[in-house]
Amino acid sequence: MDVATAAGRALRAQGVDHVFGVVGSGNFHVTNALVAAGARFVPAAHEGGAASMADGYARVSGRLAVLSVHQGPGVTHALTGLTEAAKSRTPLVVLAPEATNPRSNFFVDLPGLAAAVGAEFRRIGAERVAADVAGACRLATEGAGRTVVLALPLDVQAMAALDAEPPAAQRAPYQYSTRALGRLVDALDAAHRPVFIAGRGARRARAELAALADRCGALLAVSAAAKGLFAGDPWYLDVSGGFATPLCAELVAGADLVVAWGSTLNMWTTRHGRLIPPSAVVAQVDVDPAALGVHRPVDIAVPGDVAAVAARCEHELGNRGPRPAGWRTPELRDRIAAEGHWRDVFYVDDSDGDRVDPRTLTIALDDLLPAERTVAVDSGNFMGYPSMFLSVPDAAGFCFTQAFQSVGLGLASALGAAVARPDRLTVAALGDGGFLMSVAELTTAARLGLPLLVVVYDDAAYGAEVHHFGPHGHPLDTVRFPDTDLAAIARGFGCAGATIRSPGDLAAVRDWLAGPRDRPLVVDAKVTSHRGSWWLEEAFRGH
Repeated sequence: MDVATAAGRALRAQGVDHVFGVVGSGNFHVTNALVAAGARFVPAAHEGGAASMADGYARVSGRLAVLSVHQGPGVTHALTGLTEAAKSRTPLVVLAPEATNPRSNFFVDLPGLAAAVGAEFRRIGAERVAADVAGACRLATEGAGRTVVLALPLDVQAMAALDAEPPAAQRAPYQYSTRALGRLVDALDAAHRPVFIAGRGARRARAELAALADRCGALLAVSAAAKGLFAGDPWYLDVSGGFATPLCAELVAGADLVVAWGSTLNMWTTRHGRLIPPSAVVAQVDVDPAALGVHRPVDIAVPGDVAAVAARCEHELGNRGPRPAGWRTPELRDRIAAEGHWRDVFYVDDSDGDRVDPRTLTIALDDLLPAERTVAVDSGNFMGYPSMFLSVPDAAGFCFTQAFQSVGLGLASALGAAVARPDRLTVAALGDGGFLMSVAELTTAARLGLPLLVVVYDDAAYGAEVHHFGPHGHPLDTVRFPDTDLAAIARGFGCAGATIRSPGDLAAVRDWLAGPRDRPLVVDAKVTSHRGSWWLEEAFRGH
């Protein structure tokens, strides 16, 4: 068996069941070997789209994904999506054919590229194919997760593979410092107004964190990457930071203990640190010791698996007997129920008959769409509207590709999410700039026949730049573009299309939802743009 075939079979033996990509000569044999072994190949229109599809699939499914690309330009086309995945610690293995001769047209410095975007790098050798594949998969999935570029040298792929079975995996049990954990338990026991902020690293620890919060009377908030984690819990405040409701901001600011679980408390989650009161004790729990205190000093740092640490804290607190309810009162529970969602916050509707207020649009969509949904959000001026006004059933229902803050990744991420959860309606929320950047992947959506709803918040501009530079009198011709019939473009790709200028036009969405949903629907929502988004005002203030 040659190395390419052995590598494909070894990946399937590691449990890989989906591979996304664009096939060329350098990845032809390894991809076919994966498919022959039982994996599903999902072809994309462009390697950049394939990378984001794999990223979205891994986030929503919680499973390892594989990206397969051609050597040289296939790798470089995928780099932006790979950077987002690496910064998000997505468990992803990239099959990267490697031209090792520096004089080859296809030569790129693969180890250097991987290092530059924050990914890990491994290379397959003919004498250890199965072991190298197993090691890359283990590296991608252990701990907080990693994106791994796995090089397959072109001259090695045709060699005979000399090993058949990987070594037995030996996963070390999660460890934590008992001394640090003891300090955290003491702080939880002493706190009267504790708040938990759970991040990406806590997405699989809902049960343990909710039980601990019940034990110590904590309120529950999340970073944007973990939106939906505590959906349905009466003490859930939703997202902390720039997307926080006024009530969430008020309550986090009133905490005497803030515990970050799998969250680094970056400037987005804390509003540049202003959200957390100076008098509060701040604790952080993370499986990656390097993440502790990375964005701000913390009083208590506990390296360890979030679920394991939370479960141990709950057990220790239980041994200390009952605690007072703290601020978990019936009155506060009623306030959270009445004020804890953005749709309950008063606003003046800017709709003018020709364009619809994006808040009004999104609230109407929230009422119209089935509760079982996955929402994937691109980057841009619009992104707060779907993030704040669309509800999701759980953390797997929200795919937030903002670690690199690149416009144009949302559509492909949504495609990967739809492949991962065909039982849910997937909603891709995009700006018109990001939609046009990634529009080629509509052919992938149509080819797969996915029940995908694409909502384009269309203001005929790169809105973030318009609202950032416009008030200072700068010319804006470079960031505006002609109003375009995006629904017609969608129909040209084989999708259904609808233009929305008022809530009444959403009848087209209602009809699509009631039908067979055998092709994607692209909604060109002509939205008002009288003012900038307050969350991006926060962001620009930080730069």
